[in-house]
Amino acid sequence: MRVRLRFTKLGKVRFTSHRDVARIWERALRRAGLAVAVTEGFRPRPKLSFGLALSTGHESLAEYLDVELATPLDAAGVAGLPARLSPELAVGVDVVAAAAVEPGGESLQEAVRSCRWRIEALGVDPSSTERLVEVALGADELVVTRQRKGRDVTDDLRPAVLSVAVVGPTAGGTDLEAELAVHPRSVRPFELLAAVTPLASEGRVLRTAQLIWREAGREEPLLAAVDPDAWRASHAQPCTTGRDPRDEPSCTRGVEAEPGHDRTKHFPVPAGGPPER
Repeated sequence: MRVRLRFTKLGKVRFTSHRDVARIWERALRRAGLAVAVTEGFRPRPKLSFGLALSTGHESLAEYLDVELATPLDAAGVAGLPARLSPELAVGVDVVAAAAVEPGGESLQEAVRSCRWRIEALGVDPSSTERLVEVALGADELVVTRQRKGRDVTDDLRPAVLSVAVVGPTAGGTDLEAELAVHPRSVRPFELLAAVTPLASEGRVLRTAQLIWREAGREEPLLAAVDPDAWRASHAQPCTTGRDPRDEPSCTRGVEAEPGHDRTKHFPVPAGGPPER
């Protein structure tokens, strides 16, 4: 039996790498007493399949994990997975939806075609940013230059920029909402900012949705009630990914641990602070 879980990655845990998040999940599933199927061979591993990897330092309301269970759950058992798993995970990692899925379909990484983002552009105001967005959307090309294997490479991002809009001001700049394609080339939020608002720097970045394209339109792998504006309101002060999360009390978003249960021990914060972006 395969179950799909949708979970958040908010607050200090955003500085935890994808590999460490996978380890957090392995421990949480074990502590929750779920019988997870394992691979064959000398070193069996739990059969877990994550959605698109999230860059270290970014937050998300829409991360996904497929879990193969050795012992099936009934409908009530699947519905109870969010409450069963969330207390075993790190602060900021919370399961918001769960459902059984048919085996044999596309993997999450194959199925997802685009992502929606909330991106904070630091150092620019909404009115000037809106004008730049209009120019960018009307352009035939959005060319950026980056280094690859020691040489400069130019890329046209325009085919992968599906939508961009100004949401409003933040304490340090302007919030943008964008939908960016992930196939055949994935566009990263900082690349979008470089192409649209070159004078801005990247602030808080939140993935709000991963989308599968159907004939009837776009849909998420699992629906859940999530509100990007509520996420933004939960941060009283702006903070950037270039600072030590231990020095940022406004960046500690996450569901509080249950009494007697220390969820903070389930993920490491690097001793030297967050990695350089």
